Amino acid sequence: MARHLDSRLRTTPRFTLRPFRRRDVVALHEAVLSSQKELQPWLPWASSYDRSVAQRFVRDSAAAWAEGKAFDFAVRTSGDPNHHLGNVSIWWTSRQNGIGEIGYWIRSDMTGQGVGTEVTARAIQIGFEEMDCHKLVLRIAVGNVGSERIAERLGFTFEGTLRDEVKIGDEWVDHTAWSLLDFEWSDLYGKLRADGVLA
Repeated sequence: MARHLDSRLRTTPRFTLRPFRRRDVVALHEAVLSSQKELQPWLPWASSYDRSVAQRFVRDSAAAWAEGKAFDFAVRTSGDPNHHLGNVSIWWTSRQNGIGEIGYWIRSDMTGQGVGTEVTARAIQIGFEEMDCHKLVLRIAVGNVGSERIAERLGFTFEGTLRDEVKIGDEWVDHTAWSLLDFEWSDLYGKLRADGVLA
């Protein structure tokens, strides 16, 4: 089972995915601030966000990548490589059992344009083809309809609701759990290519 991913650029039909670099702090910080109101209900880190959080994230992301624990990708376009569109990440929840989890967020002025679907599809491909995962999971805050639509479009199976899964501010938030298995990938890959979501 693959422990490390190499740090090469990965692409989708419209976007590029690459590991974070130190100089990404400014672009990351700007993207989060521009989307903070929309991110706050779903992500615990969004409410107390400042530049130091961005700096810590980039530093910790590089360390986790080097240790083979988690792989965070900055989402950009080739036409504007300094404009941060969001993040997509994949990390091990059980290396022994080949289980990985995917998370993503897209800046507010780019939502509704298929960005999340396209970059999450590429993360799925990385999970199954490069990390040799058996199972990939998504956990989505209840009420985050846009993210649940992505899970449905990408063929994930709804497994149930996790009660009081994450504390956001002073409130405990339930999350829906979704999964995709390795044997389901080949059919999904063909469909995503036919739909132009994957190259």
